[in-house]
Amino acid sequence: MLLQSPWQPRLASIEANAAERLALALADDIVEGRLAGGDRLPAHRDLAEKLQIGLGSVTKAYAALERRGLTRSVKGRGTFVAIQQAHSDRLIDLSSNAPPAALNAGILARALTRIARKVDADHFNFYAPPGGHLEHRRVLARWLATLGLVVDPSLLVLTSGARQALSLAFDLACGSQGLLLTERITYPGAIALARRKGYRMQGVEIDAEGMVPQALADALGGVTSTDGKAVYLTPTLHNPTTATMGLERRQAIVEICRKAGAWIIEDGVYAASFPDLPQLSALAPDISLHVNGLSKSLGPGLQIGMLLVPAELGGAAQELMQDMAMAPSAFSCAVVDEWLASGVVASIQRDLRHESRRRSKLAASLLGASELVRHPDAYNVWLPMKCETANSLVAAAAEIGLKLTPPETMMADPQDEMSGLRICLGSPSFEDLSDALKHLAELLKLQA
Repeated sequence: MLLQSPWQPRLASIEANAAERLALALADDIVEGRLAGGDRLPAHRDLAEKLQIGLGSVTKAYAALERRGLTRSVKGRGTFVAIQQAHSDRLIDLSSNAPPAALNAGILARALTRIARKVDADHFNFYAPPGGHLEHRRVLARWLATLGLVVDPSLLVLTSGARQALSLAFDLACGSQGLLLTERITYPGAIALARRKGYRMQGVEIDAEGMVPQALADALGGVTSTDGKAVYLTPTLHNPTTATMGLERRQAIVEICRKAGAWIIEDGVYAASFPDLPQLSALAPDISLHVNGLSKSLGPGLQIGMLLVPAELGGAAQELMQDMAMAPSAFSCAVVDEWLASGVVASIQRDLRHESRRRSKLAASLLGASELVRHPDAYNVWLPMKCETANSLVAAAAEIGLKLTPPETMMADPQDEMSGLRICLGSPSFEDLSDALKHLAELLKLQA
């Protein structure tokens, strides 16, 4: 006699077809531990009748869950939850702006099985050329094409992560004595990199859409040095404020940089969330260096970075790379190629979008601060406040096992009085995140 399923049938409350709503509802309950490893899922026909949906929708949903490695089917017995829940210690990291976990052993095992039959052994027997193997550059050019970028693979440099690509972009655009203009509050990794390299940095005012055009024009107008000058910015889901530029703002930024003779370094690691908005590098390919990577779009373990350079800098990029080991893992590139071909990339991104929206909604409900800035597709929320106040909260949070980003690491000007709290939502489990946000809400009340 077959065991009855413990699952209470439901559909996720999102705008999607029945198969997607069912898959998301089941995935949530599996990931959050409401269904345990080995639990049986309802029979296809019984579930279709209870939910008043087509049998084909149930079949598609179950197939999607099995592709993700969340379930396994046993011939003659049914479909079962395939994962076991694991709980970490109570140090909850709210400082790492990583996406929620979407990859698992099942997805990877199937990809490795498929690529084993077609991988090129020369990619492992010999060092990769500067910029990466041409075959891999073509694969990643296909990825960038989904963001609206028409890419000449010869102008695409592959690196071991987006931060390495960003380092190369800084070197190409600024030289050794150049000036780097960036948002007043920006990505901590970029600030740390620029300071380590000794670049002169100047912060530019920001608003709800990111960098303010007039403030940028004023800043560039005051530059008298003949050395290189570059504007580094994140136009989509700016880290940490989550601001996203509209089309008019993007066009204004491009026009100002072109008039001032400044390079644009575009951080596009979150661009997949808004593929319909044109990249700055698409609006001005001759003056733009586009930095991208797959850590935010698929998973942090995929250490693949990309730098798309304008033709004018192609030769300089090749020279800089001659003595650097930058190329990403051949395995990682082969996995991405397989996932692009099989449609797994689109499935993972859909799951990530659903999960980021769920976590953003949770943060808004628990923190409740009127000043809270969030975007449903971002992996963090932003709470602007004085730097001194933010520092106090970071220290208080550390005492109760919550790790937050120190505000100074996001400030172009260390003397700036205004900063804020970047609260990252992706790394912890949903249960740990809920606990952490409740404790953080109490700290905010005490600080008020």
